[in-house]
Amino acid sequence: MLRQFLTMHHSERRILSVLLVAGVLALLAISLLGSGSDNDAGTAADKEAAARAASARKGGGAMDSYNDRTAETAPRLTAFDPNTADSAQLLSLGLPPFVVRNIYKYRSMGGVFSEREDFAQLYGLTVKKYKELEPYIKISSEYRPASTLFASRERPQRTGLRPATAADSAAVVYRHSTKLSAGETIDLSLADTTALKTVPGIGSYYARRIVEYGRRLGGYVSVDQLDEIEDFPQDAKKYIRLGKPSVKKLNVNNLQMGELRKHPYVNFYMARAITEYRRRQGRIESLDDLRLLPEFTDAALARLQPYVEF
Repeated sequence: MLRQFLTMHHSERRILSVLLVAGVLALLAISLLGSGSDNDAGTAADKEAAARAASARKGGGAMDSYNDRTAETAPRLTAFDPNTADSAQLLSLGLPPFVVRNIYKYRSMGGVFSEREDFAQLYGLTVKKYKELEPYIKISSEYRPASTLFASRERPQRTGLRPATAADSAAVVYRHSTKLSAGETIDLSLADTTALKTVPGIGSYYARRIVEYGRRLGGYVSVDQLDEIEDFPQDAKKYIRLGKPSVKKLNVNNLQMGELRKHPYVNFYMARAITEYRRRQGRIESLDDLRLLPEFTDAALARLQPYVEF
């Protein structure tokens, strides 16, 4: 082959030499490119594996952190006095930070929790959370009303030896300012929140609810209407009577829809039906005029009867 190469023409040897060099360069290029591709693939795979490992470590760390936070913030229900408990204890009970701030604000303004029901008045405290914490509320006797110091004092027996004194009357007032005894009652139509709190089972929360609901009704016509207050304690009803009801009535021919809706016994659809009836039929002469309307059942009309005028 070498002999053939030497016998070739000069120009032919040059062309063959160029082709050989080109072939060698091509083989080198292919070899280098293949090696680089393998390295790039390995690098990409390594990067991907490293990313997956980092993600797994990050995910595990986040979960561990979440579990740690959950463990730290899980409520620890222990006895507490809302008048003296610090923020750490209140937060450990599972109370939201803004509720804890409200407790501090209330105390800074001179507010005192004198009974468990007072704690239920906190802005932002839910019924569920109050019921969960209620058994753990332990109010120091120092924060109870001073009148309880005389709770056990009975009215002295009058004898012929001395007349009744102002102290005798004061003892009776102190005794009745705590809680009613069996057989004693108060008049629902006259009672304010102070009087209502003398009823066993009624604290500040329900006393305010009773007064507020009576205002919305326009006055109570039956003690059984207290059952319409959510979770009203049934045992308290035996201490409550109704004297002469005093009712503020709704003039169904004059009041606008928004005013009618303010009454607990008139919903949106009933108020709209009344105003539509007046627009189409004219004045309402009695509740019988509304009896054929689908919005008014016999039970609804019976509840409304004491509260309407025409």
